Amino acid sequence: MGRLFWKLFLAIFLAQLLTGWGVGFLFWLEHAARQNQSPNMASVPGSARPEGPPPTFGPGGPLPRPPGASTNAPESQRPFPPGPRPGGPRGLPWQPAVIGLIASLLFAALLARHLSRPIVGLSKAFKDVAGGNFDIRLARNKLHWQDELSDLGEEFDRTAAQLKMLVHNQRRLLHDVSHEVRSPLARMQLAIDLARQQPDKTPESMARLEREAGRIDHLVEELLTLSRLEAGACGQLDDTVDLPELLGELVEDARFEAEAKKCHVELGGEAQGLVKGRADLLHRAIENVLRNAIRYTTPASALSVGVENHGEELCVTVEDCGPGVPQSALETIFDPFVRLGDARSNDGYGLGLAITRQIIEAHGGRVIASNREQGGLRVEMYLPISQASTASA
Repeated sequence: MGRLFWKLFLAIFLAQLLTGWGVGFLFWLEHAARQNQSPNMASVPGSARPEGPPPTFGPGGPLPRPPGASTNAPESQRPFPPGPRPGGPRGLPWQPAVIGLIASLLFAALLARHLSRPIVGLSKAFKDVAGGNFDIRLARNKLHWQDELSDLGEEFDRTAAQLKMLVHNQRRLLHDVSHEVRSPLARMQLAIDLARQQPDKTPESMARLEREAGRIDHLVEELLTLSRLEAGACGQLDDTVDLPELLGELVEDARFEAEAKKCHVELGGEAQGLVKGRADLLHRAIENVLRNAIRYTTPASALSVGVENHGEELCVTVEDCGPGVPQSALETIFDPFVRLGDARSNDGYGLGLAITRQIIEAHGGRVIASNREQGGLRVEMYLPISQASTASA
């Protein structure tokens, strides 16, 4: 048994013991006082006899004394009935006190064990988590009651699951970053070796070095942006943004980029309302989705972009005519460094959609991806409408 058990046991036991003895002692005092106030059944030596005629024997009168009994006989030889003598307290009730003591011990031990057992389990679970075991669960295996301790166990389970996910993402991020950085560094090393072995190709090698250095710089910038968004260090989100106007500017830029693939970008939908946040972050979030759609759509196809009202939210929709995404991977395309299949280009680092999700969630919205029935990917970005625009409307 741990220290907590003995602390609870002693506290409960002493409380019960003092309460039981205190109440029992008060009852004993009251009973003794009542007995002292009642008249004696026999005269006490030295006391005066009551005045009046002598008692007569007969119906309703006192019983005659047995033969040989004398009023001057010692008090111990007088004919009192067997048992305790009336007229005074009979001593402390030791037998009930011992029974109450044993019952208090048992009750205190059971209650202390009931209270300390889940806390000891929580302590062991925290030690396991500190040692790297994030699969331990309390509410499922050990806690079988519904109270605050059960709620605490459920909170521990959610915390352990969150820590497991964070550690897993951190390890995967380190692995992916090292993999992404290794490739341009290897190409830079080859360019340097080539320039040493063939000095006439030094300009080509320098151009290769510049491209690979630019890729590493872009990767670092994307990682820093994602890290700041995940840490909530994206600054104040107090600006009022006209989302339909912002979307129109983005579509104009996307049309210029889509001409290289002979694609057409269509803007549709009518929406009213303003969004509270930062225009530069929202611009980047929607731009990442648009560029992703232009990159993977089939040549000479049409991309659909629109914004509509959905209750108290504005929904920005981007649809392409590309190969789509496997149904099992729709939830993972917004994770860092996710690039699916050979149908997807090798350009980029798989951070664009991850940054989009972080920006939209930082503005209180959500992102949903789904496959179109006619082929292609559909991305929906929901953003809450500003209360100021709702009041003015």
